[in-house]
Amino acid sequence: MTSRGSRDIPSLLEGLAATPNRLEAATRNAGDDALDSAPAGEWSARTVLAHLRDDEFMVMRLRLARMIVEEHPTIAPFDEGAWADSRWSGRDGRQELLSDFRLQREASMMVLRRLEASDWLRTGLQPEYGAFDVHWWVEHWLEHDETHVAQITAALAKAREE
Repeated sequence: MTSRGSRDIPSLLEGLAATPNRLEAATRNAGDDALDSAPAGEWSARTVLAHLRDDEFMVMRLRLARMIVEEHPTIAPFDEGAWADSRWSGRDGRQELLSDFRLQREASMMVLRRLEASDWLRTGLQPEYGAFDVHWWVEHWLEHDETHVAQITAALAKAREE
């Protein structure tokens, strides 16, 4: 089983709760051209924001929910490429993406804040990760946030240089 990470639960919760504000700060002065700028084969900052919004309820919270209500569920991988190729872009304005993400994250936080100590030890299995517990999953979730906030920051910095 994938071993437990090094971050304690309060740090994980604090980090996840801070992501909406970090995204807001990272994109505050970005215009549409900057949000849509991306090197060939990479996602734009707007697409990364949409990914975070959709991933929150389609992947992250869903996997958490399955682990806390099922005994060691097998969780299907999520095909990000297929998502990007067919995603709905009807709410892709910067403020819409940020507001939608904030709403989805708050729903996730409501679940996470109610977990009992034993819930953090519940397990799931996914072929690409192997077996893991809720604590590991939430740490992975925060690392996912941190990676994408850095990706957005870098993409927007590069767009400003051009």
